[in-house]
Amino acid sequence: MKLAARAGGLLPPGTLLVGGGLAVLGGGSYAQLAVAGHSLSTGGMAAMSVLWSIVFWVGLGLFFPVEQELIRLVAARKATGEGVIPVARRAVLLAGAILAATLVALAVAGRPLADRLFGGDIAMVAALAAALLGLAVTAVSRGVLAGMGRFKAYGSQLAIDGGLRIALGCALGVAGARSPAAFGLTLAVPPLLSAGCMLAPLRRELHPGPAIAWTVMCRGLGLLIATMLLAQFVVNVAVINVRLLSPGDPAVVGAMLAAMILARVPLFVFTSLQVSLLPGLAGAVAAADKARFRQLTARGCGIVTVLGIAGGVPAAILGPRLIRVLFAARPTLGHADFAWLASGTLFYMLAMVLGQSAMALSRHRDQLLGWMTGVLVLVAITLGPGEVKRRVEVGYALSSLTVAVVLALVVFLRTSRPGAHRSPRSPAAVVSGGLIKSAPGLIKPPPGRAHKTPHSIRANGAAPAAGQD
Repeated sequence: MKLAARAGGLLPPGTLLVGGGLAVLGGGSYAQLAVAGHSLSTGGMAAMSVLWSIVFWVGLGLFFPVEQELIRLVAARKATGEGVIPVARRAVLLAGAILAATLVALAVAGRPLADRLFGGDIAMVAALAAALLGLAVTAVSRGVLAGMGRFKAYGSQLAIDGGLRIALGCALGVAGARSPAAFGLTLAVPPLLSAGCMLAPLRRELHPGPAIAWTVMCRGLGLLIATMLLAQFVVNVAVINVRLLSPGDPAVVGAMLAAMILARVPLFVFTSLQVSLLPGLAGAVAAADKARFRQLTARGCGIVTVLGIAGGVPAAILGPRLIRVLFAARPTLGHADFAWLASGTLFYMLAMVLGQSAMALSRHRDQLLGWMTGVLVLVAITLGPGEVKRRVEVGYALSSLTVAVVLALVVFLRTSRPGAHRSPRSPAAVVSGGLIKSAPGLIKPPPGRAHKTPHSIRANGAAPAAGQD
């Protein structure tokens, strides 16, 4: 018990509650894919695999940054005792605008997308639109809950989502469904229903407060979305590339998704850490505590390294057999394929931890540059010579490693040179431990330099989030 308590103390607050919900959500994701793999034809499972990859590339790339920004703005208002209704309303409008623009693009390009990616099934484009709606809704709901520190409700929403995926997937399997679009709706219906189940605790957190300017709401959001889209491109594009480069081999497409899902098991655990890592890093920046910042960064890298090895070694050994048994995948991938994918997941998690550190240091542009460099490496390897599946696997691994190295250099350089880590335009106020703290960064200011106080922050309507340019 003491060892467990000590281990739990190493993690940021809320990690275990969020992790419990993510465990159920992860189980639901595996269940729905397993049932789909045993129910759909090879071509149908290939279409479902591509849908899955696009949803988590485009959907998370667009809406997870909205959730992150909402978390920080809501947490800042909670710290000063201000109501969050104006922030929530702006977040709804923002997510709605992003969703509307995406749906218009899908409507215009629906037929070409269906022909190129989904075997001509236009219903899969409709399923994609529905899944994006689900992610838009949950981004706002989860953002408010996490920002208010309601991690139990946040984790419960994740768990309900996962449970509904299991129930809906099994129901389709028992009913003998053979339509990939029907299974595609398991990516849309559970998130919407889970958000509806959390309406009561969500409404209890909504209270009137000062208005928030759009400039505060959107400051740095464009860079965040661009960065997240590139990051999700790196981790999800393998399946899409196999589909585009080997259109006559749908069995490899389905097997690649199954392999990616197994190789990315550690990511489910890491996500629970990621939700609560950034506030700790931002708090260290605000307190001008360089040692604490480095400790949190090193601890995060150490945790994900252990996760990557613990999940990667079994995946490399057992993966080829597991995807055949669990997902009814064809025997097209071997141990080396899983080793490359597991390595890519480890490097990707390191890149994400270092990206959070760069974000806390207000290095949005440097983070974006890191992911742009990684994407260039991925494209160069994917378009090079060799077997298609090996190209996409090596591209995933080496592009993720490239990003991790670039961001490690960014974090090291920005914390090793006094006064070099923060631009004059960066906001000083961040949230740490339920308090608004002010500091220009990890290096303390010269004597006599004025700091913002919570009162001055309140006068602006909201405390800006740390890590914004």
